[in-house]
Amino acid sequence: METIFTKIVERKIPSHIVYEDDLVIAFLDITQSTKGHTLVVTKSPYENILEVPEDVLKHLFGVVQKLAKGIQHAFNPSGINLLNNNGSTAGQTVFHYHVHIIPRYDKEEITIKLNDTSKIITADDYKNRAAMIIAALS
Repeated sequence: METIFTKIVERKIPSHIVYEDDLVIAFLDITQSTKGHTLVVTKSPYENILEVPEDVLKHLFGVVQKLAKGIQHAFNPSGINLLNNNGSTAGQTVFHYHVHIIPRYDKEEITIKLNDTSKIITADDYKNRAAMIIAALS
Protein backbone atom coordinates (compact mmCIF):
# COMPACT_ATOMS: atom_id res chain seq x y z
CA MET A 1 0.00 0.00 0.00
CA GLU A 2 1.43 3.38 -0.98
CA THR A 3 1.34 6.12 1.65
CA ILE A 4 2.73 9.62 1.79
CA PHE A 5 5.68 8.10 3.66
CA THR A 6 6.45 5.52 0.95
CA LYS A 7 6.38 8.41 -1.51
CA ILE A 8 8.96 10.23 0.65
CA VAL A 9 11.12 7.08 0.94
CA GLU A 10 10.97 6.66 -2.86
CA ARG A 11 11.69 10.39 -3.39
CA LYS A 12 8.39 10.86 -5.24
CA ILE A 13 7.63 13.89 -3.09
CA PRO A 14 10.10 16.25 -1.42
CA SER A 15 10.88 16.33 2.28
CA HIS A 16 13.52 17.71 4.62
CA ILE A 17 15.40 14.54 5.53
CA VAL A 18 17.51 14.69 8.68
CA TYR A 19 18.53 11.00 8.89
CA GLU A 20 18.40 7.89 6.74
CA ASP A 21 19.77 4.34 6.79
CA ASP A 22 18.67 0.97 5.38
CA LEU A 23 15.72 0.55 7.79
CA VAL A 24 14.40 4.01 8.67
CA ILE A 25 14.16 7.55 7.42
CA ALA A 26 13.58 10.71 9.47
CA PHE A 27 12.37 14.06 8.24
CA LEU A 28 10.79 17.25 9.50
CA ASP A 29 7.03 16.92 9.92
CA ILE A 30 5.38 19.23 7.42
CA THR A 31 3.10 20.60 10.16
CA GLN A 32 6.02 21.68 12.39
CA SER A 33 3.68 21.64 15.39
CA THR A 34 6.77 22.86 17.22
CA LYS A 35 10.19 23.91 15.98
CA GLY A 36 12.08 20.72 15.09
CA HIS A 37 9.04 18.36 15.04
CA THR A 38 10.48 15.26 13.34
CA LEU A 39 9.05 11.96 12.14
CA VAL A 40 10.99 8.69 12.24
CA VAL A 41 9.47 6.24 9.76
CA THR A 42 10.16 2.63 8.85
CA LYS A 43 11.20 2.31 5.23
CA SER A 44 9.10 -0.83 4.85
CA PRO A 45 5.39 0.02 5.06
CA TYR A 46 4.36 -1.68 8.30
CA GLU A 47 0.92 -0.41 9.26
CA ASN A 48 1.44 -0.19 13.03
CA ILE A 49 3.62 -1.26 15.95
CA LEU A 50 2.05 -4.73 15.96
CA GLU A 51 3.49 -5.43 12.49
CA VAL A 52 7.03 -4.04 12.89
CA PRO A 53 9.63 -6.78 13.41
CA GLU A 54 11.35 -6.54 16.81
CA ASP A 55 14.81 -5.87 15.35
CA VAL A 56 13.49 -3.01 13.20
CA LEU A 57 11.62 -1.52 16.15
CA LYS A 58 14.72 -1.66 18.36
CA HIS A 59 16.75 0.01 15.63
CA LEU A 60 14.09 2.68 15.08
CA PHE A 61 14.04 3.62 18.76
CA GLY A 62 17.83 3.86 18.79
CA VAL A 63 17.48 6.38 15.96
CA VAL A 64 14.69 8.17 17.86
CA GLN A 65 17.03 8.59 20.83
CA LYS A 66 19.88 9.83 18.61
CA LEU A 67 17.61 12.37 16.92
CA ALA A 68 16.09 13.49 20.24
CA LYS A 69 19.62 14.27 21.43
CA GLY A 70 20.30 16.17 18.22
CA ILE A 71 17.06 18.14 18.53
CA GLN A 72 17.87 18.90 22.16
CA HIS A 73 21.28 20.25 21.16
CA ALA A 74 19.99 22.19 18.14
CA PHE A 75 16.91 23.85 19.66
CA ASN A 76 17.25 23.49 23.44
CA PRO A 77 13.59 22.62 24.10
CA SER A 78 12.46 22.37 27.71
CA GLY A 79 11.05 18.89 27.01
CA ILE A 80 10.38 16.35 24.27
CA ASN A 81 7.29 14.22 23.62
CA LEU A 82 7.45 10.96 21.71
CA LEU A 83 4.12 10.17 20.09
CA ASN A 84 2.95 7.11 18.21
CA ASN A 85 -0.66 6.46 17.22
CA ASN A 86 -1.80 2.93 16.31
CA GLY A 87 -5.23 2.64 14.70
CA SER A 88 -7.71 5.31 13.73
CA THR A 89 -9.28 5.35 17.20
CA ALA A 90 -5.85 6.30 18.57
CA GLY A 91 -5.53 9.12 16.03
CA GLN A 92 -3.47 7.37 13.35
CA THR A 93 -4.03 9.03 9.98
CA VAL A 94 -1.09 7.66 7.99
CA PHE A 95 -1.11 3.88 8.20
CA HIS A 96 2.66 3.47 7.92
CA TYR A 97 4.54 3.09 11.21
CA HIS A 98 6.13 6.27 12.50
CA VAL A 99 7.11 8.03 15.69
CA HIS A 100 6.79 11.77 16.23
CA ILE A 101 9.58 13.53 18.09
CA ILE A 102 7.94 16.74 19.31
CA PRO A 103 10.19 19.28 21.03
CA ARG A 104 8.33 21.22 23.72
CA TYR A 105 8.89 24.84 24.64
CA ASP A 106 7.39 26.97 27.39
CA LYS A 107 3.86 28.31 26.87
CA GLU A 108 3.00 26.28 23.80
CA GLU A 109 -0.45 25.59 22.47
CA ILE A 110 -0.06 21.81 22.21
CA THR A 111 -2.01 19.89 24.83
CA ILE A 112 -1.63 16.20 25.55
CA LYS A 113 -3.98 15.16 28.32
CA LEU A 114 -4.31 11.77 29.95
CA ASN A 115 -7.42 11.24 32.02
CA ASP A 116 -6.86 10.12 35.62
CA THR A 117 -9.38 7.40 36.43
CA SER A 118 -7.42 6.02 39.39
CA LYS A 119 -10.13 7.11 41.84
CA ILE A 120 -12.76 4.89 40.18
CA ILE A 121 -10.69 1.79 39.40
CA THR A 122 -10.65 -0.80 42.14
CA ALA A 123 -7.70 -2.88 43.31
CA ASP A 124 -9.41 -5.90 41.73
CA ASP A 125 -9.69 -4.04 38.42
CA TYR A 126 -5.93 -3.39 38.44
CA LYS A 127 -5.22 -7.02 39.40
CA ASN A 128 -7.49 -8.38 36.64
CA ARG A 129 -6.09 -6.05 33.97
CA ALA A 130 -2.51 -6.95 34.88
CA ALA A 131 -3.36 -10.67 34.83
CA MET A 132 -4.95 -10.35 31.39
CA ILE A 133 -1.82 -8.71 29.96
CA ILE A 134 0.47 -11.26 31.60
CA ALA A 135 -1.66 -14.12 30.25
CA ALA A 136 -1.59 -12.63 26.75
CA LEU A 137 2.22 -12.61 26.83
CA SER A 138 2.38 -16.36 27.51
